[in-house]
Amino acid sequence: MEGMDQVFSFLDLVINDRTVPKNIRKVAEDAKTLLNDESQPADLRISTAIHMLDEITNDPNMPMYARTKIWNVVSLLEEKRREISR
Repeated sequence: MEGMDQVFSFLDLVINDRTVPKNIRKVAEDAKTLLNDESQPADLRISTAIHMLDEITNDPNMPMYARTKIWNVVSLLEEKRREISR
């Protein structure tokens, strides 16, 4: 998917950060895998990834800096979804 470099970069920061709980890193990795899966429509992949990431932001064990990165990813994905739907 074009223009997703920053999204993947933020997700990689969370995935590779060992101070972030394992369950949160797993969801970030699952979202990245989903976004790379070309077998589904892009808008569906983005919407599903937004939902997955939004749910983990409520985890009380998530460090604030990781939560900020996830919010940035969600914001970028929402922007990308708007571009696709135009």
